[in-house]
Amino acid sequence: MFCAAPRVDATTPPRPEPLQQAFAQAAQQYHVPLSVLLGVSYLESRWDAHAGRPSVSGGYGPMHLTDARTAIAQSRYRTDGDAAGDTRGDPARSRLSPGTVTLPQDRVLPPSLRTADQAAQLTGLPDDRLRTDPAANIAGGAALLAYYQQALGQPLSAGPSAWFGAVARYSGADDTATAVNFATDVFQTIHDGASRTTDSGQHLTLAAQPNVKPDPKQAAKLGLRTADARNTECPQLVACEWVPAPYARYGPDANDYGNHDVTNRPHDSSVDYIVIHDTEGTWDTTLKLVSDPRYLGWHYTVRSFDGHIAEHMSTKDVGWHSGNWYVNSKSIGVEHEGFLADPDAWYTEAMYRTSARLVRYLAHKYRIPLDRQHILGHDNVPGTEPSTVATMHTDPGPYWDWAHYFELMGVPFQPSPGAGGGLVVIDPDYEANQPFFTDCGGRDLSCAPHGSGAVRLHSAPSETAPLVRDVGLHPNGDSTTGVNDTGARASTGQQFAVADQRGDWTAIWYLGQKAWLHNPHSAPVAIGRRGWVVTPKPGRPSVPVYGRAFPEPSAYPRGVTAQQLVPLQYALPAGQRYVIGDWMRGEYLFSPSFDRSRQTWVRGKVFYYEIQFGHRIAYVRADDVVIHPSTGD
Repeated sequence: MFCAAPRVDATTPPRPEPLQQAFAQAAQQYHVPLSVLLGVSYLESRWDAHAGRPSVSGGYGPMHLTDARTAIAQSRYRTDGDAAGDTRGDPARSRLSPGTVTLPQDRVLPPSLRTADQAAQLTGLPDDRLRTDPAANIAGGAALLAYYQQALGQPLSAGPSAWFGAVARYSGADDTATAVNFATDVFQTIHDGASRTTDSGQHLTLAAQPNVKPDPKQAAKLGLRTADARNTECPQLVACEWVPAPYARYGPDANDYGNHDVTNRPHDSSVDYIVIHDTEGTWDTTLKLVSDPRYLGWHYTVRSFDGHIAEHMSTKDVGWHSGNWYVNSKSIGVEHEGFLADPDAWYTEAMYRTSARLVRYLAHKYRIPLDRQHILGHDNVPGTEPSTVATMHTDPGPYWDWAHYFELMGVPFQPSPGAGGGLVVIDPDYEANQPFFTDCGGRDLSCAPHGSGAVRLHSAPSETAPLVRDVGLHPNGDSTTGVNDTGARASTGQQFAVADQRGDWTAIWYLGQKAWLHNPHSAPVAIGRRGWVVTPKPGRPSVPVYGRAFPEPSAYPRGVTAQQLVPLQYALPAGQRYVIGDWMRGEYLFSPSFDRSRQTWVRGKVFYYEIQFGHRIAYVRADDVVIHPSTGD
């Protein structure tokens, strides 16, 4: 007797990834449909484990089990509110003096921020394992879903469609609309299917189930509150709540009012930008700050753990949020619960999705192009004059995932057809791109390794070459690796003109100099584009660069002080090219007091081009430059 050898061409089915097996085992153990478990996890974390580190709202692991008290205790980076400086940025008004905001010191955390405790009781697993062991975390999430399903009187044996109420409760939302939207997104993911490689390098798949038909009426049994959505401007599938920022006087002087200006955009003026911020504080702290008339005002705040949105003022009004009065008058400000210098505090998929839907809706409403010349980070807003350049804010910082954000808006960054377009768009692989940063939690302290959309720029094609200099940030020194130092940094989606190429290095024109980025063919961090660029008019050795597009002095009417056209400390030299983002006439909103009868929009005859000059945008006068295609000479 002999045993037949296996056929040489026989194939053994590949074993599932450990994480995929963990989902299957937890689903079987707790009688939760596998598709529901995978769908919930995808909406929370995109199946990433983040090496056991907590999200902004204290959620851990693929299932985002929350333990906010442990997350706060372990964090060395966080602050509670950023009240530094007057970000109104208007020279016609005296400096704002924020009032005193009393913050809770030992708040009682709601159940939504303590789900790891309940998961520990249901599974018998210790808290630390639930936070750090992905398989245990998945089991804890499955146990919670089963508990919620039974509490609603639904059978565990039911198919995925019967789990809508349990999924809605899992969101942690305290209002019905947010919970329903979260569950709707989960079931849309189940309907469409999903597949990706996680941050641990494992490939997971959720097979599409196009026949799933959940019942949203189940959410009515959760007993959640109905948020006040009156006056809000939000798209479908985004739950918004009206939490007004006060337009109110707080002192005897007409100048003592806050925290925004009532206008009538777009009838008064166009809205050209949406500015993305992070709060540098927790959700409840941020709502207290925006409710103070002595503080600053912005239009929306997005909560981390469930993507709930609070709107604070009409989008027709001008918020005080960017530190540049021209940009304020032409923009909408969107804050996100988060911390720039805490790379461990990741954002949930629910936050990215609802924010992306909001921005896409606003861009359509106000005809704002969906690109990085118009969807700005606060760190892309220029200083108004030389003295303010170094004080401009730097959020949302290098850890915001711009590539994923634009994918969710349906406009991923892509190369232009053909070769030799003369431009590049920055587009590194977010997870693989982990530049070294310092100053997290203290000066010179190293930041934890983390995915980033930022690339570092050198003065020569070598990793050992000095970083390019930013004379506005460092008049007497070099750029640094500090997480708040934007002087030698380009960010995902930004476009620059190609200045040179040597092997795996690409040079771009940046702040009046050649800046080199490592751009290997095997793992490119920039892709080719074509477009329109500006360069100084013939015979001009250089042209000035501005931080705002204000009108010429002759455009100001009597009684309105003309704002000086102060160039920044940079210049655009002859022979260099910079990408055009937009063009506009000079404009200034004069609104110096609570008495709106004096409010005036001043419009000039001088035209400007917005350009990507460094990490921040800038403006040049159209009379100073010529434009031509990026492929031209």
